[in-house]
Amino acid sequence: MTNDASKAEIAALPFERALAELEQIVQRLERGDVPLEESLAIYERGEALKAHCEALLKRAEQRIEKITLSADGRPTGVAPLDVEN
Repeated sequence: MTNDASKAEIAALPFERALAELEQIVQRLERGDVPLEESLAIYERGEALKAHCEALLKRAEQRIEKITLSADGRPTGVAPLDVEN
């Protein structure tokens, strides 16, 4: 399992770096040339990176708002963006 220091390091990564590292892990695992123990370790890190990226995306979605319009098209305020689950 991912240790606390690794979890803290992942939590500090910006989305783009976490996603890039996750993509590298996927490529390594797909090649199939990684020893079993290392595969397990990088798979666990990949899972942690995936969870981190998903959390960052969810937070970003929650911050996005849409402008609401009146019947005549004038802005009346803002509302949360409808996001399909």
